Amino acid sequence: MMTSQKHDFAAAAIRIEDAAPALRLSLRVKPAHRDAVGRALGLDLPARVGQRAQAGDIQALCLGPDEWLIAAPEGAPLADAARAVYADAPHSLVDISDREITLRLSGPAVLDLLAACCPRNLAAMAVGSAARTVFDSATVILWRDGPADFRMDVWRSFAPHVRSLLAQAQAEIAAGL
Repeated sequence: MMTSQKHDFAAAAIRIEDAAPALRLSLRVKPAHRDAVGRALGLDLPARVGQRAQAGDIQALCLGPDEWLIAAPEGAPLADAARAVYADAPHSLVDISDREITLRLSGPAVLDLLAACCPRNLAAMAVGSAARTVFDSATVILWRDGPADFRMDVWRSFAPHVRSLLAQAQAEIAAGL
């Protein structure tokens, strides 16, 4: 006799949506100059890896001891603001907006969806934090915006592969597998 068990999350809706295009900047700056560049950008740059900061529509994520990802609405004049402090606070600020896309992932089974291809324990990831990790073979940045809400930044060239994996995992969850 064969038995089957349907998991509670089988019927759970999972939404996978494209986020609107945004300005993305890769910032590299020595810790000694972090505060000056942060003031120029209009927010306090977080010092701890994985920590996020926000001021209005501008967000900063610390990816390393001297590396941040800055996200803002398209057209925000952040490069001009950072250029104004370059002489006193040398840094590298590169527009990477066209390199990546952002997917919004949400729903009661979103952790199961992400666990299909991400080795990181995302249940332990605090709301309001973010991390660079891998999804299958693609490097991604996951932003945890709520208990069941994530954003995934993925390089545009890897996006078809990641979307395919997400769709497959979504179908498996819906089927109760």
